[in-house]
Order: sequence, then structure tokens, then C-alpha cells
Amino acid sequence: MIDGLRVLALVPARGGSKGVPRKNIRDLGGKPLIAWTIEAALASRYIDDVVLSSDDAEIIETAVAWGASAPFVRPAELATDSADSLSVVRHALRALPTTYDVLVLLQPTSPLRSTADIDGAIGTCLQAGAAACVSICEVEKSPFWMMEVQGNGRLSRLLADKPLPTRRQDAPPSYTLNGAVYVARCSDLLAGNGFLGDDTVPWIMPKERSFDIDTEFDLKYLRFYLSEGQNG
Repeated sequence: MIDGLRVLALVPARGGSKGVPRKNIRDLGGKPLIAWTIEAALASRYIDDVVLSSDDAEIIETAVAWGASAPFVRPAELATDSADSLSVVRHALRALPTTYDVLVLLQPTSPLRSTADIDGAIGTCLQAGAAACVSICEVEKSPFWMMEVQGNGRLSRLLADKPLPTRRQDAPPSYTLNGAVYVARCSDLLAGNGFLGDDTVPWIMPKERSFDIDTEFDLKYLRFYLSEGQNG
């Protein structure tokens, strides 16, 4: 709880995954991938409950073993490749018997996000009086030098409406969503709003905590990254 507001952490983890089969319960550093997110959420100063949204019995069993609660099973129609995360969020809010004021969406595919990132995003959102807060990280390559291919086969700058900086170091910092933390007021989410809008504020995270596992290569690389850190 923060400022008298009840906070729910929702961990979405469906069973089907084409990019990384069974990714949510795959081993990472000696524990299931989903355990990293659950542990970080349980250590939060502000989160009241950590709830899993899943359609898969094995994922549910694993998440509960690591401390999350699973009071419902996600409907099959919300566990497809085409199901959007906001529909999953709204289903969870309506399915739970308890009413919450703030929701924090924590995807298991961002295992290195810390408890400090979670609490920082929650605090930033409420202190700013914003509708939402999302985590971002700075991109290595500025979009000022990114191109797109036109229908005629010619190149054009993606940001053609903005002047090209003379030097790369003169380009303003640019950021991308890293998928680690999404915070919003439950009333706004139930009203049909999302996490991104004119009243969204950022929580900036470093690259080393912004890993997002989408492929087998991502998982293998992160395993290597963690093993190198443990070996000094």
C-alpha cells in the first residue's frame, strides 16, 4: 500500500509461446524464469498482492510454489497469440474479489528488473499525479539516423520532419519501452484506457536490467550473462 492506495501486481504468463516454448518456467540461473519476477514483486514496499494470470496448470503450480497467488484461470480466448495485454489486465481486475487502486503489470520476460525499479515506477507515477508510468531504457542507436524503404525502393529518414544533427553526439537521448514495469490506476484501466498516453511518465532503467526475453537466443545470452557475473 502507498498513500492509502492498494496496489496489485499482476504477472501475465500464458502457456503457449512460439518464440521460446514453455519460457515462463524455463530455468534461468537455477530457478524458473517466472520466479525472478515473483520474488522482485514480493519484496516490494508498496505491493499488497502478487497475482498470476495464466491458463496453464504447470505455470500456475510453479508460480504458487514461488509465492504468487492464482485465484483464477485465464480464459482460453485470452491466452492466444492475438490476445492483448490490456484485455488480460481487465479480466483480472474483474475476476478478483478484492478491489485495488493501482495495478503494476510485471511481465516474466523481464527477469532482471529489480524491486527498486518496481517501487520507483509506482512512486514516480503517484508523486507526479500521472495516469500511468512505464519503464524505458535509452537506445544505443539514435532514430535520427534510422531509415525506411519507400514504395519506390528509395530510402528516406524515419524522422524526416526533424533536422539531422551535425554529429551523433548532438542527437537528444532517445528511449524505448523495455517491457519491465507498467503502472496505472485500476479505474483508468477498467474505463478502457491503457498504459501509454499524454499523461504517462517514465521510469528510466539501465540497459543491464532491461533484458527482454523473446527468443531462444535471448534466453541463452542471458544465461551466459548471469554465469559470467557469478564467475567474476
